[in-house]
Amino acid sequence: MNLGTYIARRLGLMIFVLSGVLVITFLVSHVVPADPVAAALGSQAPADLIDKVRHEWGLDLPLHEQFINYMWNVLHGDLGKSIRTDKPVAEDLLRYFPATIELSTAAIILAIVMSIPLGIVSAVRRNRLSDHLTRVFSIFGISMPVFWLGLLLLAALYYKLGLMPSPGQLDMLLPPPPRVTGFITVDSLLAGDWKVLFNYLSHLILPAFVLGFASLASITRITRSSMLEVLRQDYIRTARAKGLRRRVVITRHALRNALIPTTTVIGLRFGSLLEGAVLTETIFAWPGLGRYAVGAILYLDFPAIMGSVLAIAVIYSLANLVVDIVYGFLDPRIRVGE
Repeated sequence: MNLGTYIARRLGLMIFVLSGVLVITFLVSHVVPADPVAAALGSQAPADLIDKVRHEWGLDLPLHEQFINYMWNVLHGDLGKSIRTDKPVAEDLLRYFPATIELSTAAIILAIVMSIPLGIVSAVRRNRLSDHLTRVFSIFGISMPVFWLGLLLLAALYYKLGLMPSPGQLDMLLPPPPRVTGFITVDSLLAGDWKVLFNYLSHLILPAFVLGFASLASITRITRSSMLEVLRQDYIRTARAKGLRRRVVITRHALRNALIPTTTVIGLRFGSLLEGAVLTETIFAWPGLGRYAVGAILYLDFPAIMGSVLAIAVIYSLANLVVDIVYGFLDPRIRVGE
């Protein structure tokens, strides 16, 4: 099986998963004992007005007809109209999603850059002081609640010491760059506004670290375990017996095979960062998808809820697709089904 066929099969599975997400999300939104029309108009709204709005939104149709209309609209890029913002859900997602993507991407990059070297050092220096410290750090990271760590660092580094900027994407009096892509890093580069870029990056560091801290600990642990398993293999002993330097054995022979399970964890953690950014975005006043989804849930804004879930599912599926493709490069036997 060549790489193109391998990717095509994964894309087919991705479409199947997204179809299942659409079905489940639609059914759950209609099973919940809540009336979005009454929530939007208020409990004192007259019955004839509620019936009129219900007809306009198509909620008086049979369930199967509502589902067909919903699927048809989704296939044409129409995710409905938000009850809370009175704007198309797709427009709201394009507005809020870039902030979450930038935050999650920065978090996973920080986690990867720090965790893989820590995992390698911990495995190579097994049962030494550095290994013990790394394992304690990993347990601490996995056990630490995100909201507690965020509030602690915010109080210490911003409020007490003044080393980090205030919550939010930019300083209060600093205007954002002209919106082109919605990503402040890209838009500030396109505008040549270096002041906005560096200010934004300074605001990004702390929430990205808080969001990625648990991922950092998980990736460190799986990298250590994978490296320990690979270092016991016969081909590693053979490479050492041939007189290869230790650094060459670790980086060229052991690390590539050890990265396969690590890649799985990285992909899954990136997807979970997108859906788990709610607390971090709330603590650091980050205008992302997490805060938008929470507002939609509290307001019973079902079109916005379904659109948010679909967006997260798409990104999660894309992350797993990238992981599968990276598998094919790390281990060609996966492509040919061995």
